[in-house]
Amino acid sequence: MPAVRRSLGPLAIPALALATLFPAAATAHAAPAAATSSPTVRPDAAAGGWLARQLVDGDHFESVFNGTAYPDQGLTIDAVLAFAASHSSDEAAAKATAWLAKPEVIGGYLGDGTTEAYAGATAKLLLAVEVRGGNAASFGGVDLPARLRSLQTAEGRFSDRSQWGDYSNAFGQSLALIALHRTPGDAPAAAVDYLANSQCADGGFPVSFGQATCTGDPDATALAVQALAATGRTAKANGGLGWLAAHQNADGGFAAAGATTSNANTTGLATQALLAGGRFGAGLKGWSRLVKFQQGCSADPAVRGAVAYDASGFNAGNGARATAQAVLGLAGTPLATLSAAGARPDAPTLACPAPAAY
Repeated sequence: MPAVRRSLGPLAIPALALATLFPAAATAHAAPAAATSSPTVRPDAAAGGWLARQLVDGDHFESVFNGTAYPDQGLTIDAVLAFAASHSSDEAAAKATAWLAKPEVIGGYLGDGTTEAYAGATAKLLLAVEVRGGNAASFGGVDLPARLRSLQTAEGRFSDRSQWGDYSNAFGQSLALIALHRTPGDAPAAAVDYLANSQCADGGFPVSFGQATCTGDPDATALAVQALAATGRTAKANGGLGWLAAHQNADGGFAAAGATTSNANTTGLATQALLAGGRFGAGLKGWSRLVKFQQGCSADPAVRGAVAYDASGFNAGNGARATAQAVLGLAGTPLATLSAAGARPDAPTLACPAPAAY
């Protein structure tokens, strides 16, 4: 999902039901296993399996800047959420969660908790720990709910405490509401009000608060809709769903703010929100677009199951992030109820037929 710092519930249709509604698309990307009578691999599970095999050292992701690789906690969390949504790759998810709990890893992502503390990152990690069923009050030595609540201002905004400035935004605010809704005590009413009151007149939600002109953003709206639906603000959530449906491209996908071409990241988040919110017509169109982005049996075996960022084709530079966010839409489970419970331990692969012998 969109980064929460610098770079940084309703109904859901099970992914298997979605595959049933689109049998041609599903089977084109997930053929039955060749040697056994194992069932068809769902598109979300195939994507989750590919994602698990891309983890560095089997437990995290990295981003490269100026030729140097840095640990990418945000993308690693995206993967953990994707594994839960796809009900697959649970062994990889457990390893990634353990990596996130390392002192040097969690400290670099959340800040030290005193001079440096980042609201969006704290909310995102809290949600991942909850989805995994972990102890959020003592994760890597940090009480995540308490840390997050300490970053709420009097007006209800969850803000960064940092010498570098406050980069908090609607992504982090929405994730905070969803994560705290899952904890004892629920999300604070003032924080819910703050997000609800940021809605633009046309129903969309902006990324940045306090804009001179309120401009809706598809990614921010998709997360805000889920947060407000989870916390009982149905009318506000419905307004956001209507805005998303009105901004869907003819191909079923969604474009990032300021762009026109559908991409898997934005389409994944928007589709998740639409399916979770009961907008099945628009949601299924988005799901179909995501399946078309997915690399099937005609692709290089190394990328089968992955989801390309856009229709230009698969790019290794953005494939992991695109796949992680696409899985959320392919599965359709809202973040408020997402759980890793019952996920299969292995990382599924597409079972493609062997080439015909001549």
